[in-house]
Amino acid sequence: MFMPKLTMLLRMAIITSLLSIVVLAITRYSPPFGDWKRVSVEPVISPRGDGFESAGVFNPAVVKKDGKFVMLYRAQDKKGTSRLGYATSDDGVNFARRPQPVMTPETDYEKDGGIEDPRLVKIDNTYYLTYTAYNKKDAQLCLATSADLIHWERKGIIMPAYKGRWNVNWTKAGAIVPQKINGKYWMYFMADADKAPNQMGVAYSTDLVNWTEPLDRPVLAHRPGYFDSFVVEPGPPPIITKDGILMVYNGADNKVVYSAGWVLFDKNDPTKVLARSDKPIFGAEREWEKIGQVPNVVFVEGMVRDGNRWLFYYGGADKYVGVATAPAR
Repeated sequence: MFMPKLTMLLRMAIITSLLSIVVLAITRYSPPFGDWKRVSVEPVISPRGDGFESAGVFNPAVVKKDGKFVMLYRAQDKKGTSRLGYATSDDGVNFARRPQPVMTPETDYEKDGGIEDPRLVKIDNTYYLTYTAYNKKDAQLCLATSADLIHWERKGIIMPAYKGRWNVNWTKAGAIVPQKINGKYWMYFMADADKAPNQMGVAYSTDLVNWTEPLDRPVLAHRPGYFDSFVVEPGPPPIITKDGILMVYNGADNKVVYSAGWVLFDKNDPTKVLARSDKPIFGAEREWEKIGQVPNVVFVEGMVRDGNRWLFYYGGADKYVGVATAPAR
């Protein structure tokens, strides 16, 4: 008479124990890279001249193509208009720049403010570039494609401002997962909830152009008292590991001091958070990271595996480009 109840209690105890083991494993999760160190004590790219990159060069996206590192970076002139500069490197540290930008403002949604904060991912034989278009009125997440990283075809606004399931303002910072999950492409982005701006959302697509939000809330929210209490913004495109979808993201606290952290999403359910760093893995230390157009900012947008190391590319104080490295695990 008591056996079925006893069996059920035993099953519940086993399940509870297994869940405790899973939670413990997640708590102790370590990303596939070690501690970050700066490759150079000085910026690898700085503003120059009186032209399109005279005020700032920052927030770089980087990929490897034909054995070379290719960087697209936000270049800002003295009027505050942003374009995309292009640079190449053999070693990932010493970059040679093209004298002219590869993308300049052309559309109404880019006019005056320009093209900001690129993120790059290659899918099949096509490079997909997400960027923030700013016309001094609205900031909106856009997409362009290319076969060579120089000539770009605009696909338009992919996440309109003011129109999300929970977004009430601008959209920015699209980080696309580089392969399909359950038949869909996934992208993380930043938007503004009512009275709670600068949080991370998620969307899916079957064609990389038309995107749908599965949630009516942010997928990654602020945490009071942490390094990301004010801003939670995607960094470079995520990578898929054996443990899940790993993303390096940019956080800012209530004093608007920026640093980098990481988050692990479920690779079978990209809306589910498995683990998240409690402390930043990289922060502003050098004078050029603390003093610039915006003080106290390291902002990571590029991430490249290079043999037994990772290279991380970031903007310093919204004025310079820096590189950090970490050993691969």
